[in-house]
Amino acid sequence: MNDQVKKFTWQGADIKSLSFVLILGSSLWFCPAPEGLSVKTWHLFAIFFSTIVALIAKPLPMGAVAILSIATATLTGTLTLKQSLSSFSSGIVWLIVSAFLLARGFIKTGLGSRIAYYFVSVLGKKTIGLAYGLTTTEFLLAPFMPSNTARGAGIIYPIISSLNKEFDSSPDNGTERKMGSYLIKLLYQVNVVTSAMFLTATAPNPLICGLAQKHDIIITWGDWALAALVPGLCNLIILPILLYYLYPPTIKNTPDAPKFAKIKLQQLGPLKVEECIMLGTFALLLTLWIFGGKYGISATTAALTGLSVLLLTGVLSWEDIIKEKNAWNTFIWMATLIMLSAKLTELGMMTWFGNNVQDMVKSLDWMSAVVFIVLLYFYSHYFFASMTAHVTSFFPALVVVGIAAGAPPMLLVLLLAVTSSLCAGITHYGTGSAPVFFGTNYVSIKDWWRLGFIVSVVNLLIWTIVGSLWWRVLGLWS
Repeated sequence: MNDQVKKFTWQGADIKSLSFVLILGSSLWFCPAPEGLSVKTWHLFAIFFSTIVALIAKPLPMGAVAILSIATATLTGTLTLKQSLSSFSSGIVWLIVSAFLLARGFIKTGLGSRIAYYFVSVLGKKTIGLAYGLTTTEFLLAPFMPSNTARGAGIIYPIISSLNKEFDSSPDNGTERKMGSYLIKLLYQVNVVTSAMFLTATAPNPLICGLAQKHDIIITWGDWALAALVPGLCNLIILPILLYYLYPPTIKNTPDAPKFAKIKLQQLGPLKVEECIMLGTFALLLTLWIFGGKYGISATTAALTGLSVLLLTGVLSWEDIIKEKNAWNTFIWMATLIMLSAKLTELGMMTWFGNNVQDMVKSLDWMSAVVFIVLLYFYSHYFFASMTAHVTSFFPALVVVGIAAGAPPMLLVLLLAVTSSLCAGITHYGTGSAPVFFGTNYVSIKDWWRLGFIVSVVNLLIWTIVGSLWWRVLGLWS
């Protein structure tokens, strides 16, 4: 009997963790809804909160948790089946899946290895050198790519994957801490920071400018870039060193790596046909991601176009597509979280939250009010799987609350603008690039959240202290 129980626990659910999640979810479900919230909204919040706890406790795989959440929402009548499945057609979800599959093309053709060897030949004497090389690449791409998912997951991630392969760093054989865990976690955080540095670095930034304009606050591309330059560069310089000590790679010095990489590049010889196709597809994607928006071509459409080219040319086969289990696992749990978050917003949860914040800051001076608002805005992102949804739900209300408290409008808007991107670094579902990096299994969910919180504190300190002082020097507030 004991053996059967152990077998069930091993092959199925972790009974202890599952019981905890069920008890927590039931307790929330049967609590009276707070004043101002409907019973349906409160029940959906109970399902959402239980799902987040389950993703951390892991009584079941993440995809299975997502399926249970959808079933619960539908069976209880909290959502209709159509509503529960609405986000499976989301463009951002399909962009994430496409990024996984495009990365497979880099690895299969050998182009990823070639790029990795080049990085190693130039910067490979130390792991920290590779980290700064990739960070610089992310920074240079950011102004031209309005999709942080396309930039981080479609370009940077395949290079990291190739580097990990060449240094035999893989969670499959227990060697993820050699190099992969450090680079994966670092470059995701870098992706979040570069998103905050340019108006065109991620989709929600132009939305923020549009919302700020309603308060007669005009922020041009140049204004944003200049304001973010000093705190952003400080952040990018500190991050590789910070994570190097918080989550160190076991491979630190690789003095022979550049010589080894040059030999490997010679052995690879000239580009193969498959590599040329992959390189051409990459150039097409980069062009569409930068300029496609002007012609109505979204980042997701561009990614699917690139993927189609790889399938038509035989660079990737359909077997390659269906075998990429990380892509399809991420597709299920990410779509579920986006759906739950969006429906909570539609049902008024975030409006209710904003109204309560206004009551909280009435008695505070403007400086205390700004600190409170920024912290609240930042860490409320634990409940969002989309930066755009977060901005839409909270930004307008919090700007009004802060200005009413006497805060300098430009200071308040800039702080909220940059934290709109920075806050995505705290979870594994905070923005589109997150599930791609997390889905590689190089970093446990416990370490992802732990490191995300520590980095978030450092990021906030840099941008609130260095940023505020820099903006005062620029004359943006007084």
